[in-house]
Amino acid sequence: MTEEDADPLYRRPDAPVADRVDDLLSRMTDAEKVGQLVGTYLGYLDVEPNEMDDVREAVREAHVGVAAPFGWAGSLPETVDEAVEAANEVQRIATEETRLGIPLLLNVDAVHGHAYVAGATVFPNGLGTAATWDPDTAETVAGITAAEVRRTGAHQNYAPTCDVGRDPRWGRVFETFGESPRLCAAMAAAKVRGYQGDGLSDPDAVVATAKHFPAYSDPERGEDASPVDVSEYALRNVFVPPFEAAIDAGVESVMASYASVNGEPPHGSAYFLTDLLRGELGFDGHVVSDWGGVTHLAAEHGTAVDDRDGVRQSRAAGLDIESVGDTEHAAHLRELVADGELAGETVDESVRRVLRLKFEMGLFEEPYVDEARAREEVGSADHRETAREAARDSMTLLKNDGVLPFDGDEDVFVGGPNADDVVHQLGGWSVARADNLPGETILDAVRDRAGGRVTHEPGTTLNESRDIDAAVEAASAADVAVLAVGEGWYIHEFGPSELAGVETGEWPTRSELRLPEPQRELVRRVHATGTPVVGVLVTGRPLAVDWMAEHVPGILAAYYPGTEGGVAVAETLYGDTDPSGRLPISIPRSTGDIPQQFDHLAHPRPIGADEHPDSYDPLYPFGHGLSYTEFAYDGLAVETADPTTDDPVDVAVEVTNVGDRTGTETVQLFARQEAASRVRPTRRLAAFDRVELDPGESATVSLSVPADRFGFYKPRTGHVVEPGTYRLSVADRETAFEMAAGSE
Repeated sequence: MTEEDADPLYRRPDAPVADRVDDLLSRMTDAEKVGQLVGTYLGYLDVEPNEMDDVREAVREAHVGVAAPFGWAGSLPETVDEAVEAANEVQRIATEETRLGIPLLLNVDAVHGHAYVAGATVFPNGLGTAATWDPDTAETVAGITAAEVRRTGAHQNYAPTCDVGRDPRWGRVFETFGESPRLCAAMAAAKVRGYQGDGLSDPDAVVATAKHFPAYSDPERGEDASPVDVSEYALRNVFVPPFEAAIDAGVESVMASYASVNGEPPHGSAYFLTDLLRGELGFDGHVVSDWGGVTHLAAEHGTAVDDRDGVRQSRAAGLDIESVGDTEHAAHLRELVADGELAGETVDESVRRVLRLKFEMGLFEEPYVDEARAREEVGSADHRETAREAARDSMTLLKNDGVLPFDGDEDVFVGGPNADDVVHQLGGWSVARADNLPGETILDAVRDRAGGRVTHEPGTTLNESRDIDAAVEAASAADVAVLAVGEGWYIHEFGPSELAGVETGEWPTRSELRLPEPQRELVRRVHATGTPVVGVLVTGRPLAVDWMAEHVPGILAAYYPGTEGGVAVAETLYGDTDPSGRLPISIPRSTGDIPQQFDHLAHPRPIGADEHPDSYDPLYPFGHGLSYTEFAYDGLAVETADPTTDDPVDVAVEVTNVGDRTGTETVQLFARQEAASRVRPTRRLAAFDRVELDPGESATVSLSVPADRFGFYKPRTGHVVEPGTYRLSVADRETAFEMAAGSE
């Protein structure tokens, strides 16, 4: 062995990354190159011996370079120790039992904390995070998530979700940041910054993954992964902007969508993955498949002859990593290269992207993680306090007829299926069993906070009555009743049923946004006792709670608030914190009223205008949320002199707390173009900011709106900002300004 072979360039940490990549690539066989582009799901180390042999075969023989060693679908909660053991063992196989010792890139779905590891910090899910309207909070919680993921040995997070949640029937809407492209874009970019920290050399950073590109969240009938039939106008103005924001924030990875878009499955589409994503949007990172997205090309979409043809299509389209293709995908890929059906240069380009990540993250130097450090940092007190703050800020008070906040001395009845279930507080993409989970339930937290007697009867499960009579009796003897109703744990199409705790076909379903009858009966009968009712909605979707809105005096939207959500709910009920959350998505009156977005396109109403003055009138609108104090607005003004289509527009408004307690207001600036070359939305969210004010305190909130936010993507033209009159509104204030043409 020569001295150079004993100390190859790719092993030298002081060498430039590009040189290390070139050196390693030159030493790799075609089979080793192919393996770097294929992932596998390794499950747990607690497996049968023959299953562990399969793991070794995938890494040693098929040269698999990517793996997901953690739990998926919540089947078995892993402890921190088990997670570290799994990561270190698969890295040992890769680095010590293969010819070149290339470490694995380990990935995980940590969409709201490292929630598949029992004991990790779990934050509010997507809608709850968006309800804070605070990108700084989103960035902070993403940074903590990244650190906890790295402590347990993983390097890439399949997050953030950049999908715009336009259909509340969809079972994944809780993962989104709501219905506004602007709010989604701001939150997605913040998450990217938080996950990727100071760069991939940061030992607390992970690779962020913008998903699911593009328009996955507008499926027909709201059915997960069903076809998306969307105009170019809507595609570019509604669904693409959050991905653009993530790319501008430096996101290193993008995940393709399961759903076909206008008849093209993105996993096999060169238009979406190369022309649009890389060409027009300028993305230069690596593209990963969603779980079984490549096999769907033949088996589900019918756009490939067989799996081999699907592999060819996906690679020609621009896919870099097949997340769980395993040895079968690797074999097809090797054959395609050997038979000349796939250019070796295409493979090399993808391998370069993968190796660059591994070198930049220092995996060749430090492939293993320390168990003791993981135990110390994952789920630490500081991390949980941040989760509590995020949950507090997400609490959205929908209705309050004087029942809140509680005085503190009341006798309280706590009921409903979500009152004493921490798994329901976590929601999907988390462990689905309560073993080793930290955090208090709503019932626990109310008991800790209450000054009076607390009684509890659940009354129902999600779908079945469980002695409603006992709940009614207990509620009738209390001063106030808290009913925690809503949904439980699920992913995708409200499953898997054995983990979600409901049978397939039971509520929650796409066809029904109302609470199921047992929960509605519980609310009606407790209300009939005369005891004031506060409904707490622990749910992943905006539910049509029209009866509650009409009859019960208080409704609090808690979303899926995470491990610290029980405490956040109790603190809000007792007024320890002001409910500062605002809805990131409209709540419809019924399933039949959807779609119902605040930024709908302007349209004529030639018949029935008097009878139906506003067909987009939701039960609770986007941006809604009450406080325990009151705010007044004054002086909305455009401060930019003679703005042009090149200039940012600076806007200022004065906000005053006219109530008697400290509170936080979210200033929401909406814009509307009066006359345009295309039909525009009646209003669009242009900018927003949070401000905390003491009683009697005023503040001038300044918002700078980049000119491109007044523009739109115009088919056959591109992005335009048109001169003309624009109207701005904040709360009950409105102003207008003229925008002149800028330079071409």
